Amino acid sequence: MSNTRRLVIVGGVAAGMSAAARARRLDEHAEIVVLEQSDYVSFANCGLPYHLSGEIERREDLLLHTPESLRAALALDVRTGSRVTAIDRDAREVTVATADGEYRLGYDALLLAPGAVAVRPPIDGLDDPAVHTLRTVPDVDALLARVGERPGRAVVIGAGFIGLEAVEALAGRGVEVALVELADHVLPPLDVELAPLLADELRAHGVTLHLGLSARAVTTGDDGTVVTLSDGSRLPADLVVLSVGVRPASDLARDAGLALGDRGGIRVDGDQRTSDPHIWAAGDVVEVTSAVTGATGPVPLAGPANRQGRRAAESMLGHRTTPQAPVLGTAIVRVFGQTAAVTGASPATLDRAGIPHETVRVHGGHHAGYFPGAEQVHLVASFAPDGRLLGAQAVGRAGVDKRIDVLATALRAGMTADDLAELELAYAPPYGSAKDPVNMLGFVAQNVLDGTMPQWHAADADRVLADSLVLDVRSRAEYDRGHLPGALLIPHTELRGRIEQVRAAAAGRPVAVHCASGVRSHIATRVLIQHGLDARNLSGGWLSLDLARPDLTRRHSGD
Repeated sequence: MSNTRRLVIVGGVAAGMSAAARARRLDEHAEIVVLEQSDYVSFANCGLPYHLSGEIERREDLLLHTPESLRAALALDVRTGSRVTAIDRDAREVTVATADGEYRLGYDALLLAPGAVAVRPPIDGLDDPAVHTLRTVPDVDALLARVGERPGRAVVIGAGFIGLEAVEALAGRGVEVALVELADHVLPPLDVELAPLLADELRAHGVTLHLGLSARAVTTGDDGTVVTLSDGSRLPADLVVLSVGVRPASDLARDAGLALGDRGGIRVDGDQRTSDPHIWAAGDVVEVTSAVTGATGPVPLAGPANRQGRRAAESMLGHRTTPQAPVLGTAIVRVFGQTAAVTGASPATLDRAGIPHETVRVHGGHHAGYFPGAEQVHLVASFAPDGRLLGAQAVGRAGVDKRIDVLATALRAGMTADDLAELELAYAPPYGSAKDPVNMLGFVAQNVLDGTMPQWHAADADRVLADSLVLDVRSRAEYDRGHLPGALLIPHTELRGRIEQVRAAAAGRPVAVHCASGVRSHIATRVLIQHGLDARNLSGGWLSLDLARPDLTRRHSGD
């Protein structure tokens, strides 16, 4: 390989710097130029909210490398304050704008890794000085300066992953926070029945929620800054954080005539090569494929971006590559004391894609229940009719990260309900259970998929109340604290002796059984089926029903 071979990388941070570092390790002689339009080429952008909160005290800890340190360690030519404005594909040159003017730079191989930019929805007044985003080091500097002047009140627009991190950070600084989200629940990628756990946690920490509403305008007058919502309400604010998502920064690629996907991401092959054989792309700017649905589009996550950068470098240098795998979209967020995590496709996504599936729910302890401090892990998982895992979600105060990582690995490996049931996971009372919640997902899914346990769901509640006998197999004390209207109470330990009472009450109707979490009612459902009754078990029990249909459960609460 010629010593004069030049690799030009547009953009630093995750994908760009991963590519540059990998390229240098593979080829000591290549000329590697990194062009970064900002002043920061390598920083921990995922750590920005935690610097805003004060948990990461030193700003310097976010700055992983400088041009000088990269030159010393990897002989990289890193040029900050350098914005690429055009690509001449025929000449294999890019035009670079700097504070001192423009110049053209040739390349043998070009990598586009400019990342993504914040979406600017049609809200009047987004140029108001009170409006901020949280994506770069200057962004967090500006927010800290604003908070330092006067903590006051903040409005966060968007309750996605970054929006929730911003809420937690600002609240931790003593800011009074209002959260606005167009969807009907916080963290829209999360299943609707798990989201109330996060909403309750937010409210418990003083956050005011405005769900199902959009921001229409940001105005500043004599009475300060005000955010006006779609219902006409007005929220006073000393600062506004806009966090409604990002879009690929693909304008440069579009102007150069490279192929883009329907959602604006650059189309690449399995080696990150674009429609031009001399240009590669990686990170938030590219289009990826969902491992479950097959849908294509950008997925702005740091893990895939780093792997794509590494792969692009290998391909640019003619090295053996590991072809890009479809993306699972595994993500996690802390919301004060709760943690929420997702991997694969949610039930709602599967429904929209028309993919057949069964969804199961468990509410297990993060370690053995008899060991002090056990916390519930609320798990929802979907399986194909042949048993393959399609996606999972979890919320809880402990143990969520462990379970979602296991499930993400299982999903990547194409594991089935049978495989989850047989996983041999580490067990000691302080760490887990002999039957881990992941195993329990497998057991429950096995029963559902093979017909051993027919089930009904919280979403079916209105129909079930209309055409079925609801059999509550909890204790009298649990029943008295709240029960469904018309429900027949028979504790599961008494059921075998009262089968004829159930048969008479059902009068030919199906029997919809439930308990608190689905365990006792599973036993009851099996008893009823083997006595010739048409019985189904409520998936996730009263816990799932209360999360998904609080309008129903709390209207009939005895508390």
